[in-house]
Amino acid sequence: MDIVSKEVRSRMMAGIRGSNTSPEMKVRRLLHRHGFRYRLHQKDLPGKPDLVLSRYRVCIFVHGCFWHRHPGCRYATSPKTRLDFWQRKFDQNVARDTRNKAVLLASGWRVIQLWECGWCPSTVVVTRCHSHTSPAPECLAAIAHSIAPSMSGDFSCEL
Repeated sequence: MDIVSKEVRSRMMAGIRGSNTSPEMKVRRLLHRHGFRYRLHQKDLPGKPDLVLSRYRVCIFVHGCFWHRHPGCRYATSPKTRLDFWQRKFDQNVARDTRNKAVLLASGWRVIQLWECGWCPSTVVVTRCHSHTSPAPECLAAIAHSIAPSMSGDFSCEL
């Protein structure tokens, strides 16, 4: 049994955004501040990555822990009602993420997955990387690690 009315729940669910989320905006500001330019939600790539750094052939996904089922995260809870519906939905989301990542990797893209729970703005330190002085994989791995410094293994960076 839900604790709010059907109308209130509908309004709450309608307010959940799929793009331009708060964690995504923080990552965008961080990258832009350090000289990286990117495209948003590029439709011609599988999964419409949140950010695409074409110059480095890097796709960045900023995943919500609830919707994308971050393993072991306290935010990846399951609703108490309609268990079959939610489990099927979550399984489809995870399968789609895995499929999109595999296609991107097979076509030569690097994929960075960041989780909303890993954002630690007080500890973020990024050194600006230039393509002619620092190879893109090391540079982007440093950025991914600085975005989520306390999460060894909680973000994946396929470089």
